[in-house]
Amino acid sequence: MENRTAEDQIKKVVELKAPVSRVWRALTDFQEFGEWFLVELDKPFVVGEVSGGKVTYPGYEHMTLKVRVQTMEPERLFRFVWCPYDIPKDDYELDGSTPETTVTFELEPVATGTRLTVVESGFSALEEKDRALEAMRRNDHGWTEQMKNIAAHVES
Repeated sequence: MENRTAEDQIKKVVELKAPVSRVWRALTDFQEFGEWFLVELDKPFVVGEVSGGKVTYPGYEHMTLKVRVQTMEPERLFRFVWCPYDIPKDDYELDGSTPETTVTFELEPVATGTRLTVVESGFSALEEKDRALEAMRRNDHGWTEQMKNIAAHVES
């Protein structure tokens, strides 16, 4: 797995031993996404809409995750915005009033299955620089774990 953290983004690349169609389903079917990402989402992913739910990841059960889907190009690109901070409440909106970063999943077929590239970007635009740096550090670790989770999910 390739890991890179630049000033403004986190990038993770992993080769999965599963076809692109399988990885796409794990990313974009809200129930499957919830299984490996450890969140109970309330509704399917739809471009322009918010999907959210209770985080079930151990130690983060007090959190709510919300994403607003920006792009779904079948079996190639899935992109959403979210709040990169731990917000232990569900009354925030993804309408520009809450700090947001962009998460992009790009799929590419390779001989062994699928190369999945995940990039979270937009940290430099966040107003609270110390908090943005802490979110970047935590999310870098989080994406490393989530790449292991999706690999286990699609390769089983």
